[in-house]
Amino acid sequence: MAQSRPTRTRSQSTSRGRAPARSNSRPASRSRKPQPPPWPVRALKGLGSGSARMVGGGVRRMGQGARDVPQDVRRDGLALFLIILAILVSASEWFQLDNWFGHALHRVAAGTFGVMALVLPLLLVAMAVRLFRAPQEGDANYRIVFGSVLLALAVGGIIHIANDAPSPSDGLVPVQEAGGILGFLVGTPLAQLLTAPLAVTVLVLLAIAFTLFIIGKPLREVVAAAVQLARRLASGRAVGDDDEDQDLDLPEHGTLEPKKRGSLRQRAADAKRRRLDGGYEADEAFASAASREHSEFDNLVNPTTVLREEGPTQEDPTVPTPLDGSPRHVMPSHGVVSPYAPTGDPELDALDAADAQVTTRIERTAPPTTVVPVGEQGQLENSNPYVLPALEVLAKGAPHKTRSSANDRVVESLTSVLNQFGVDATVTGFMRGPTVTRYEVELGQGVKVEKITQLSKNIAYAVASPDIRILSPIPGKMAIGIEIPNTDRETVSLGDVLRSPVAFKNDHPMAIGIGKDVEGGYVMANLAKMPHLLVAGATGAGKSSFVNSMITSILMRATPQEVRMVLVDPKRVELSIYEGIPHLITPIITDPKKAAQALEWVVKEMDTRYDDLAMFGYKHIDDFNKAVRAGKVKPLPGSERRITTYPYLLVIVDELADLMMVAPRDVDDSIQRITQLARAAGIHLVLATQRPSVDIVTGTIKANVPSRLAFATSSLADSRVVLDMPGAEKLIGQGDALFLPMGESKPMRVQGAWVTESEIHAAVEHVKTQAQPQFRDDVVVAGNQAKVAEDIGDDLDDLLAAAELVITTQLGSTSMLQRKLRVGFAKAGRLMDLLESREIVGPSQGSKAREVFVTPDELASTLAILRGASSDTVRGTTTSESEEPPWEDS
Repeated sequence: MAQSRPTRTRSQSTSRGRAPARSNSRPASRSRKPQPPPWPVRALKGLGSGSARMVGGGVRRMGQGARDVPQDVRRDGLALFLIILAILVSASEWFQLDNWFGHALHRVAAGTFGVMALVLPLLLVAMAVRLFRAPQEGDANYRIVFGSVLLALAVGGIIHIANDAPSPSDGLVPVQEAGGILGFLVGTPLAQLLTAPLAVTVLVLLAIAFTLFIIGKPLREVVAAAVQLARRLASGRAVGDDDEDQDLDLPEHGTLEPKKRGSLRQRAADAKRRRLDGGYEADEAFASAASREHSEFDNLVNPTTVLREEGPTQEDPTVPTPLDGSPRHVMPSHGVVSPYAPTGDPELDALDAADAQVTTRIERTAPPTTVVPVGEQGQLENSNPYVLPALEVLAKGAPHKTRSSANDRVVESLTSVLNQFGVDATVTGFMRGPTVTRYEVELGQGVKVEKITQLSKNIAYAVASPDIRILSPIPGKMAIGIEIPNTDRETVSLGDVLRSPVAFKNDHPMAIGIGKDVEGGYVMANLAKMPHLLVAGATGAGKSSFVNSMITSILMRATPQEVRMVLVDPKRVELSIYEGIPHLITPIITDPKKAAQALEWVVKEMDTRYDDLAMFGYKHIDDFNKAVRAGKVKPLPGSERRITTYPYLLVIVDELADLMMVAPRDVDDSIQRITQLARAAGIHLVLATQRPSVDIVTGTIKANVPSRLAFATSSLADSRVVLDMPGAEKLIGQGDALFLPMGESKPMRVQGAWVTESEIHAAVEHVKTQAQPQFRDDVVVAGNQAKVAEDIGDDLDDLLAAAELVITTQLGSTSMLQRKLRVGFAKAGRLMDLLESREIVGPSQGSKAREVFVTPDELASTLAILRGASSDTVRGTTTSESEEPPWEDS
């Protein structure tokens, strides 16, 4: 040690002579501790941060959508600084603050921006509010700031040229009264290069482009919104008043008039509701799983007796409806008053005008199908910001057809059938859907509905189509619907469904696109409200296409932090395209035995979530997640656990029949527990099968899965298994389905959305670049995997069934095993020998039955031992589950 010190000093001294100084400074730097700032500085800092939090909290409480901003992304201090700066600039520019500070501030603001300094406080306040309410949208905020600077340069240049382009050599006052220094730097060179008129034209075009850049929308969407606003103003409706949001008020004269929203009482109720902390999941009284666009029929008090004030004339044979903008075609009526059109008889029209109630004509416009940009989502835990795929990834479908010559021929055929059989009924109109067209038939006075339903075969013969379906009546209408397939079917694109207004109104991460109904309206469904779904149909009916549309909808609308999935694909090829997406909680499961283990893990995960809900006092996982984001859920004292939000867990089984063939008891028990209890835990199950028989879709599954989606089935019995009613056997396949969400009494007919494999690949590749999958190791492989004995081999399931049968019946008979298990004599004898080697039954006694050594109370432990569990584990389990007190053994 004594010889090494001079050597080290010499080597350090040869390094440019700085080593000794460095070694001398180390002890001093280690002994010196950072001194806290003085208390006035700490007091000012605390006052500033407290004021910023208080102001930011007040701004975020206004309205909705900004209360759950994470604490680590808030920029309240910067936003408060912008508000203070706006106050100072407004005092200088608006109120002419007459002191040295006001004059100096005016020179800086007006000298830089010119006359635009008058609107500078408003811009600063707007940016501050943006930082208060949406600080996590970093890209959008940067875009707005950058676009605002570019827009200020363009407008400043225009103002500078319009004021004869003053120069700073002329004095500071002319520059301040024009576009300022910014306007001078932009306007003067451009005017000298292009001449003043051409320079103004270029700057105006640039200003429009910068405005669109700030808004974040293309020009076609702005034009469409302007046209829609002009139509609203021309129709006499206030901006923001929608037909679906209008109530009907009956005045003294009996005329139905739209009652505008916005009364003082209603505003007070809305404000009180907004003051609540986001509400709870159970606040909604009537929750519907399916959402679709409604017709004007749903907005009338008594739709069967209400006529339009300005009914359609003979020159205008169509009445616009809100369903995808497709008009409802009205047929001339004779003897029956239609709620949509005049009768065509002057005498009847005069009588109807005298005593009928009149309502204002409700105009509807087609829903926009343009692309609305999807903003950046919140940050994942321990991950980078996640950006959802753009809707441009999904292609647009063909325009919706409203009428064809085939529809007119069908109307003539229906009218001919009714006249031939002397039925007093009239075809009043039809609504054309993508797959089928619903023709509306109204009955005359005293005509029974059965007279139409009895003519189903005659109608099918007249229209040359065996797949007709009669609705008596149409839900919500006093009319009978006859659904007849179209000869020219249309394809419903998933992109059009997700771009529809009903999709943007429903921002739930578990909302999926179903397709279009028979009236042309887009249909969305919320898996969280179903809460479980059974999908069934024959081969080629469209079941796999629906599963792809469902998964793609979730990839387009939800982040991995919001929704995680467990995909079970026994066919090995249906869902392989989704391998590696970050939404998966485990690799795609193809082994039916591992699928049974995964369902058991889902049950354990459900119990874990319910333990947390019970511990912290919440009833639903949504309420728990809101409290976690708001910082209201704290770990218990002394616990090092980091509490995070629970994502929705979606379990999709692509083929239930394969699972029920391998492990029917375990799968049925797990499905029963999940479907009975997992709704409040945010766990939802989708079961798909192409064999809807009673041994696959058991009574337990049907009782606990209330929502059904039936594609075309091969028989009436299969339709009754899925829907508990006929109808699915008359579907025409290729996406044609009957959708029965929870709470509905009759199914709606929909055409399922179609998504191509190229679109799926594009969406999958995008989400793979955003995040990496984080798999759970305990989903498929259990912690202590049991080892089956070698002499049992692949006969474990049969041995368990034999042991359960022998122990429960207390009868050890080989012939009984043959009959009950449907196995041969050799297999039954082998199973009996295995039971004898485990001392479950005694030795053979000739023709007599063997003695059974195990009682029914010991069945669970015996089955566990046969599966490979150790005797100590089984003994510990049975001891802990025993009803005897622990002190009895002592």
